[in-house]
Amino acid sequence: MASDTEHYRLYGAPGWGSVLVEAALVQADLDFTFENVEGFDQPGAVRDRLLAVNPLAQVPVLVLPDGATMTESAAILFYLAETHPDAGLAPAIDDPKRPAFLHRLVWLVAAVYATFTYADYPERWAPSAPEELKDRVMARRKLLWQQWETQVQPSPWALGEQFSALDICVCAMSRWQPGRDWMAAHCPKLMSIALKADEEPDLAAVWQRNFPD
Repeated sequence: MASDTEHYRLYGAPGWGSVLVEAALVQADLDFTFENVEGFDQPGAVRDRLLAVNPLAQVPVLVLPDGATMTESAAILFYLAETHPDAGLAPAIDDPKRPAFLHRLVWLVAAVYATFTYADYPERWAPSAPEELKDRVMARRKLLWQQWETQVQPSPWALGEQFSALDICVCAMSRWQPGRDWMAAHCPKLMSIALKADEEPDLAAVWQRNFPD
């Protein structure tokens, strides 16, 4: 439970990667203000506002109660899990499932999440062949999901009976390309986790705000 003086400020955009941190803040019952910087990927005042707190102009950015600023989704999720252990965002340090949690969360952000940097704006990285780059990166993303599909045994969560930030990630990221229809067809075990997380009552409003359709 958050203290009366604990207030966070989250810079993000509906449907973007900031949803991971937004859901974690809600799961931890933390008081926060959402700074909507939708459109930050284009030049203008909104992007300048984000640049003031993150020189990479990326979301999420979390301003902590003491004014310190954190970026990088995995780092933020680690921090919230460690400072609010009762939220159930991660197994305890002495839990046998802790290593699997740490591995998979870093893998999700470093391997899967990273593909969106290139596939979303292929013209920035391969101006002479943007569609070819997009297709190759999408194929890589699908392969990564399928690799995890062969290893995960949801019962009902990614780590078994214990909910964690991994389930937040699966639920949100399943809504991004290649999308839930593909996920249901090719990664049904991961899709079952996503659908289970959809039903979490504390997170329902988060999903609705970020994915209204």
